[in-house]
Amino acid sequence: MSQRSQPPVLWEPGRERIEGANITAFTRWAQRNRGLGADDYASLWRWSVTDLEGFWSAVWEYFDVQADTPYDRVLPDSTMPGTAWFPGAELNYARHIFRDRDDDSVAIRHASELRVLGEWTWGELKQRTAAIAAGLRRLGVGRGDRVVAYLPNIAECLAAFYACASIGAVWSSCSPDFGVRSVVDRFAQIEPKVLLTVDGYRYNGKDFDRRETIAALREQLPTVEHTVVLPYLRDTPVDGTLPWEELESEEAGAELRFEPVPFDHPLWVLYSSGTTGLPKAIVHGHGGILLEQLKNLHLHLDARPGDRVFWFTTTGWMMWNFLASVLLTRSSIVLYDGSPAYPDLGGLWDLAERAGVTIFGTSASYLSTCMKAGIHPTEGRDLSALHAIGSTGSPLTPEAFEWCYQEFGDQLWLFSTSGGTDLCSCLVGGVPTLPVYEGELQARSLGMAVAAWDPDGRELTGEVGELVVTQPAPSMPIYFWGDPDGERLHDSYFSTYPGVWRHGDWIEITERGTAAIYGRSDSTINRGGIRMGTSEIYRAVLALEEVVDALVVDVPQADGGSAIELFVVLDEGETLDDDLIRSLARRIREDCSPRHVPDTVRSVAEVPRTLSGKIVEVPVKRILAGEPADRVASRDSLANPQALDRFSELAEERKAE
Repeated sequence: MSQRSQPPVLWEPGRERIEGANITAFTRWAQRNRGLGADDYASLWRWSVTDLEGFWSAVWEYFDVQADTPYDRVLPDSTMPGTAWFPGAELNYARHIFRDRDDDSVAIRHASELRVLGEWTWGELKQRTAAIAAGLRRLGVGRGDRVVAYLPNIAECLAAFYACASIGAVWSSCSPDFGVRSVVDRFAQIEPKVLLTVDGYRYNGKDFDRRETIAALREQLPTVEHTVVLPYLRDTPVDGTLPWEELESEEAGAELRFEPVPFDHPLWVLYSSGTTGLPKAIVHGHGGILLEQLKNLHLHLDARPGDRVFWFTTTGWMMWNFLASVLLTRSSIVLYDGSPAYPDLGGLWDLAERAGVTIFGTSASYLSTCMKAGIHPTEGRDLSALHAIGSTGSPLTPEAFEWCYQEFGDQLWLFSTSGGTDLCSCLVGGVPTLPVYEGELQARSLGMAVAAWDPDGRELTGEVGELVVTQPAPSMPIYFWGDPDGERLHDSYFSTYPGVWRHGDWIEITERGTAAIYGRSDSTINRGGIRMGTSEIYRAVLALEEVVDALVVDVPQADGGSAIELFVVLDEGETLDDDLIRSLARRIREDCSPRHVPDTVRSVAEVPRTLSGKIVEVPVKRILAGEPADRVASRDSLANPQALDRFSELAEERKAE
């Protein structure tokens, strides 16, 4: 692709913001203590990815990581995969959550469709965590045992996670909107000892009873010895299970103890839904996540004392783990369980006002939806505390960037991020001391040796290439569960460029050091040898008022070529006639290029999306190519599985032609 023209600057940090930023203090410390020669971000980033031992030992020292046993060396061997970080060290992630806390200060603010806004102090969080940890020990849970949670994004879930971490047990969670098959596909792989769950939940104003689901999970997870049920929807016991109150109450007043574990001891298991086979069970270690999140949350999120950090997420998405780690800083966090559009699209902005949110995190699709729906967040609300908005999940369009600044003014720091479940962090994203360019991510993250490569492994600047990471990072997976020889891990990240992490996204690194993400590289469009991401087409298509959602795929054809097929969801009362098809083609041609214009355009009732809101391009592509829907996508992992049916019908019609 051709180089991007320089977009307008929407925000620049003032002197006071730069002077007060955590990254400024860290940079000056590195100058004094590590001989860092320059004070600009580019120099700091280069040091962080060329002197891995120097940088990560600096993170360890600067944030005063407390180890029961010291490490022998930072990085004996940087070969990927199989990198071993800080061998010899023993520590505990949860110890760093609770150290030096004021029991009377607020740690968590929480709300849901079932609960009004409430708060837990650090004293209550510590007490509840200690009681749960002692209760789990009484149930036989010890170091290395797996505890799985079928829980919503509520304070009890957070306390249970910290309790598991304190014991050295391994945590894994799914949100209660996952169906039985999806939960079993995930949890059965790790053979859990204890299942924590709720009896039901409320979403978009509707109650969902989960008692039958609990029975099915108990039947299909044979290693589970104890099921603990929190009465969230109704206050009735579930036969054959342990009430949550008993888990805690019998251990009230217990002391919170922290089990020292090796640096690479499993902390949690996350899941990445592939297009074939079971979801990948990605294992992250105590030490790797601790170091990465100390760095990321302080230096990139710039979380400081007094901040109240919110990120809309469920417990089935890595952003929940990210949010749980925010308590490694001196900020408090805000949890929400429910629909982001209930009772209307202004609901999350109402929560931000009530909870005094200072850093508001959400998905790019939510911001774009608010923009298209004509939502004005600051009308009738006092959001003066809000000084930063974070966006993730998919590329944030330039129009959404502009909308945010129109709505909130030039005091807002808007940062778009991209990373993933694989590292439970950001590869590119926000830097509080750099300007914000419309439609771009501010910079590559510290310690992440991100580059854009062509198919032959040559680095590109100002052109779109494969997003690769050329040096190891501590929060890379220590392994996949059930992958003893590492074959699946190798195939997932290292089969394209030996010894180099291929992330599966298209990225462009500009000469200014900013970045743009162009969607998944495995859903790339290839026309005449020119490879294109899908995000540009979405931007053009969604600019038309008649279109409310879209999906585009490049479908292989019998003659060896391929065809770009665009599917649009139209606004109420609109019809996909010849005039609209011509308007779509003209807009795409003008905004992108003639090569981007689709071969066919069809109207569909809805676009299939995952539970976290991502469009499922690759499964649709494979369905249209003739593969059965149930083989390429887990319906239980989709927010709207019925949306796949139309594509299956189209595939059958093609067979009959």
